[in-house]
Amino acid sequence: MMTVVAAVIERGDRRLLIGQRRREDSSPMKWEFPGGKIRNGEAPEAALARELREELGVTLTKCVEMGRVRHQYQGAADELEIRFFAAAIADGEAKPLCFEQIAWVLPKELGAYDFLTANRELIANLATGRIKPGEILKTTEKELNAEVTGDTEGH
Repeated sequence: MMTVVAAVIERGDRRLLIGQRRREDSSPMKWEFPGGKIRNGEAPEAALARELREELGVTLTKCVEMGRVRHQYQGAADELEIRFFAAAIADGEAKPLCFEQIAWVLPKELGAYDFLTANRELIANLATGRIKPGEILKTTEKELNAEVTGDTEGH
């Protein structure tokens, strides 16, 4: 099994960053969330940071895993485990270094894009508001702050 990581990056205006694969890539012109394969001995978070630098020229500032899916594409030798992360990046402009193009789209607009099959369930959850990456990051940050300060009220 091959493990890959993918970042769901949400801006303050709720738009999500998606990328379109290049014409010469496998699954040409399909849309996906940025990310890629974890290398041997690499932590998932480190792989995500590396992939975001390589694909978009951006710096990962924080991430929280928010789901996993297993998928086997027809004709592929290995089953994929995709680990999706709610992610935040440092200020700066994302550039399509490894994509045909990138776009910032509202969750409700995701259905209009031809995504890789393995992303379908996540797309549905994002489009309907069942999963909100920005809130996942904020909630996790609040929990960490409570642990540091010893404030465990409500936990």
